[in-house]
Amino acid sequence: MSDDTAKFEINGKTVILPVLKGTDGPDVVDIRKLYAEADVFTYDPSFTSTASCESKITFIDGDKGVLLHRGYPIAELAEQSSFLEVCYLLLHGELPTAPQFAQFEQNIIYHTMLHEQFDRFFQGFRRDAHPMAIMTGAVGALSAFYHDSTNVNDPEQRMISAHRMIAKMPTIAARAFKYFRGQPFVYPRNDLSYAENFLRMCFSVPAEDWKPNPVLTNAMDRIFILHADHEQNASTSTVRLAGSSGANPFACIAAGIASLWGPKHGGANEECLNMLAEIGTVDRIPEFVQGVKDRRYMLMGFGHRVYKNYDPRATVMQKTCHEVLKEVGAENDPLLQVAIELEKVALSDPFFIDRKLYPNVDFYSGITLRALGFPAEMFTVLFALARTVGWIAQWKEMIEDPSQKIGRPRQIYTGEGPRTYATIDKR
Repeated sequence: MSDDTAKFEINGKTVILPVLKGTDGPDVVDIRKLYAEADVFTYDPSFTSTASCESKITFIDGDKGVLLHRGYPIAELAEQSSFLEVCYLLLHGELPTAPQFAQFEQNIIYHTMLHEQFDRFFQGFRRDAHPMAIMTGAVGALSAFYHDSTNVNDPEQRMISAHRMIAKMPTIAARAFKYFRGQPFVYPRNDLSYAENFLRMCFSVPAEDWKPNPVLTNAMDRIFILHADHEQNASTSTVRLAGSSGANPFACIAAGIASLWGPKHGGANEECLNMLAEIGTVDRIPEFVQGVKDRRYMLMGFGHRVYKNYDPRATVMQKTCHEVLKEVGAENDPLLQVAIELEKVALSDPFFIDRKLYPNVDFYSGITLRALGFPAEMFTVLFALARTVGWIAQWKEMIEDPSQKIGRPRQIYTGEGPRTYATIDKR
């Protein structure tokens, strides 16, 4: 807290409110006593100007294009670290020592298997069920199998549940993918890295040997890192709000997955690929770009609600994208050719440059995931897999905050005033 205050005057009352300062970012007026002292609420639809919590995990400066996890720039983590190391960082606040990482990695590997009866859940879905529908239901069902780690007041159980979700999410996601394709499930292996294990569970088949590709494995790991956490977005806020009621962590993460499914949030990269498919061929790009300028077409994968400059994740994702395209020889894929040409236009056309409509992480991740062999229906599933560690870290931080109360947003009521009930024969 700083020595600054804000004075609020309304209806003849004067209220002095403290001003809080964080490590970085704008100052925050603490309005918690405003209702009690002045009998008024504040109005902030979608909470775009409201700090809902205090957090030490992730910092974003949208104007400067900055994204930090526990103080570390996202580009440095994506280029030099690994996803499991970032998981440790988000959960514990510091990068692990070698012994700490070895123990953490072992804890995750130990929990990658699912209870054998759990597979019956997948058989209950229609064969053409969207993988995100399967993910939402399956993750919520984890509490029925692992109820020994649902006591949110027990620090040890909280950590066990965190390890379980980070470990089991790739297995669930891969099973959703295999079920969607009508292929047999593949069990995890403890001798492979986190990303290797996931790719093997997705793409190996009993009839053929599967060999890891270092370029593709590295790309998958980077995608996980770049999506690990992103401050108080819609899905993270959903997890925190659900968790504030004392709900078990599996239920809270399932709520986050449901929120992420929306096309304005986690579904953006799928919508981006749909846009590329709608364009169809490179020769139609000029027509499409003109349509965007005339507001006849929606532009997906460019610009960002938070980042008013360049999305710092996009720089790393752009490099990774081109590495993958080269490795798999996908330069001749018509859809990817459209993407590459549209990227060139966006980086050179004054209309895009003046409005800072640079390609964001969703644009490059969608192209990369397609080149890796994933259908568009799996894109948000992979986002959920990566974001699980951010959700669980935010949930854990909230639970351990002594000032935390159950979430209870207020409203402006604009409906009817008090009315007298009339029986149906008199209406």
